[in-house]
Amino acid sequence: MAPIGWSDLIYLGMGLGLGLGSSLIWRLRQKSSQPPEPAPKVPPPPQEIHLEKFDALSEQLKQTQLAYQMASEMSQFKAGFLARTSHELRSPLSTMIGTLQLILSDLCDDPAEEREFVEQAHVAALKLVKLIDEIISVAKTEHGTDTMDIEPIQLAKVFDEVDDLTYLQAANRSIRLEILPPDPGIYVLADLPRFRQVLVNLVDTAVAQMEEGSISVSAHASPESGCVHIWVDDQRSVSAWSESWDLLKHDLECDATKNSDNSQVSSGMRLLMNQTLLSLMSGKLEVLAVPSESEECNFNRTQCSIPLATL
Repeated sequence: MAPIGWSDLIYLGMGLGLGLGSSLIWRLRQKSSQPPEPAPKVPPPPQEIHLEKFDALSEQLKQTQLAYQMASEMSQFKAGFLARTSHELRSPLSTMIGTLQLILSDLCDDPAEEREFVEQAHVAALKLVKLIDEIISVAKTEHGTDTMDIEPIQLAKVFDEVDDLTYLQAANRSIRLEILPPDPGIYVLADLPRFRQVLVNLVDTAVAQMEEGSISVSAHASPESGCVHIWVDDQRSVSAWSESWDLLKHDLECDATKNSDNSQVSSGMRLLMNQTLLSLMSGKLEVLAVPSESEECNFNRTQCSIPLATL
């Protein structure tokens, strides 16, 4: 074996240097092509974690309380509606039974009186059928059997129709009815026949319970709340309101005296039906606070709120 000379050592060193340099360059290229490692997440301070959990629990508690309150109010409303319905059905039915019993017991003095009792029973039967039809209509709408056609409706057009349907009744009782035309640009989201029915019922109820005075119907748009508030202001006596105008605690005796002709549905029943129809249209019916008797111009206000349509 020949001895290694200086030239051989130089070539060997150059080869080792080139190999190590190439390996180093290759490793640097591989490292630069890889994505940088993400910075470690710094957990928030314990105090911020507790505040976030507290806010979330507080919001969840509010939603739960709201849901419970709505369920409770709906349960009370259903109970009130059932009580009102049973009373309304019992009244004409009792009239029919009473008059027919008089006839069957031969307690009539002559055929003319017997015919009069038959006519009373017939009127009571018609009222019963009308009431059942209205209740069935509301129930079908509430349960989705009769669907609502919710669409943008010009409020001024509805007010004109309500005026045409109510002015004659008010004039016959010498009551001044003023329906203020709203802005033609105001549109509401509602089912036209049912919405018109609600407004007509509100005016008819006020007219039926008044001996004299005036009724004013006006509209007030509230873009911030997304609703249109319709006010029915009238001059009914304060005694006609108070507790008897609670939508769930209406006085039955008051209705019996106001409805002695057995020809119409009582005001309490109409209010409950109106409230149901408005709620199905995402609206609301409220009886606002009654001014005190000491005020010179005393009036009562029923507020009907309906969603505002954006065109």
